[in-house]
Amino acid sequence: MTHERPAPVSLLPVEGVPEIRAGDDLAAILLDRLRTLDVQDGDVVVVTQKVVSKAEGRLVPETERAAQIAAETTRVVARRGDLVIVETTHGFVCANGGVDASNVDTGMLSLLPRDPDGSAERLRAALSDGLGVERLGVVITDTFGRPWRVGLVNVAIGVAGLPAVLDLRGSTDASGRTLDTTVVAVADEIAAASGLVTGKATGVPAVVARGVRADGGPGSARDLMRAASEDLFRESPLQALHARRTIRAFGDGEVPTEVVAEAIAAACTAPAPHHTRPWRFSVLTSGPAKRALLAAMADAWRTDLRRDGTSEKVISRRIAKSDAVLGVAPVLIVPWVSFAGSHRYEDEERAEAERTMFLLSGGAAIQTLLLALHAQGVASCWISSTLFCQEETRAALGVDDGWTALGIVACGPMPTDPAHAPRPRPPIDPWSFATAR
Repeated sequence: MTHERPAPVSLLPVEGVPEIRAGDDLAAILLDRLRTLDVQDGDVVVVTQKVVSKAEGRLVPETERAAQIAAETTRVVARRGDLVIVETTHGFVCANGGVDASNVDTGMLSLLPRDPDGSAERLRAALSDGLGVERLGVVITDTFGRPWRVGLVNVAIGVAGLPAVLDLRGSTDASGRTLDTTVVAVADEIAAASGLVTGKATGVPAVVARGVRADGGPGSARDLMRAASEDLFRESPLQALHARRTIRAFGDGEVPTEVVAEAIAAACTAPAPHHTRPWRFSVLTSGPAKRALLAAMADAWRTDLRRDGTSEKVISRRIAKSDAVLGVAPVLIVPWVSFAGSHRYEDEERAEAERTMFLLSGGAAIQTLLLALHAQGVASCWISSTLFCQEETRAALGVDDGWTALGIVACGPMPTDPAHAPRPRPPIDPWSFATAR
């Protein structure tokens, strides 16, 4: 990175482009107009998504809106009424999966190109060859909203012939300070600037950006997508409630201690009776600690099943099924509840109500724990096992008799298997939602 005086950047509108139809040779149509602009080495041709989608036949009837949004969606991020923010099959996060009715014929919708980077590269190759320009960049743009900011801007959804990001980490600023975190989304900056010329109502679907300094190897729009592990705003709070599911298989790796600590801190915000905090959580991460607990549980379970007359074959199968989850989980968490803070009553009904109240608070803490793990991208499941072997669990974990185990939570990295993708929002059963009048 050098600190020479910046050169001016020019945005030249590509005018006179006719209405694009499915099957049109978009590169040939743009070439006729670009020759009048004396395109130079290092220029970037910025093209709106709409004309690319039209040329590629990515148009559908408006009556298919809901179905097409669903087809373009891999993950729901947030929703409010008819608006849904989703991750598309390309990896973009945008409103309604990029399904849009602007600047298309009445009754029709446009979809994003299937492979915007591929579309950009095909345009770049054809335009570079036709214009005789070796260093030519192409950026395909779409208009996205932005979290925390009002208004729409153009962003890059397809990139070819130039870097999508400039990593300035390790270089110095104008004062000589080393840059530690600066990664510039140069393709998005070009796209946003082009919106000053294209707009929604100008009839200008392309721009030549001249004077852009973007040294580096060619990149792609995929370079602009934040990794899930770095995404601090992956789901809205409400969507996280719908998306959490029981997952009994785990990906590779470990669960950081701070992630478990954050989940337990969240669990301790659950409603609690009589201003108490009647829970505790035993966290098992080492192999010996987990094996000792699972062995004690298995012995208790085996004794109970034999007493029930269950065959040894069935007993072995059931224990093996349990170990297939609990035995491979990177972290096991045993939640506990204490009834020490409950009020004492002589009559059985109120005494039982007190116990139930504390048990319900424990259930609320467990659910909050599961949700907090999910919010941090950790897979988890609650299993009732320790409820049936209280003495053995207390002995294995060195917990005194004043605590009651409330099952066990197994957790680990989220698996990549699509079968474990977040579930859709369940329908509301009429019996579950009734308004008293």
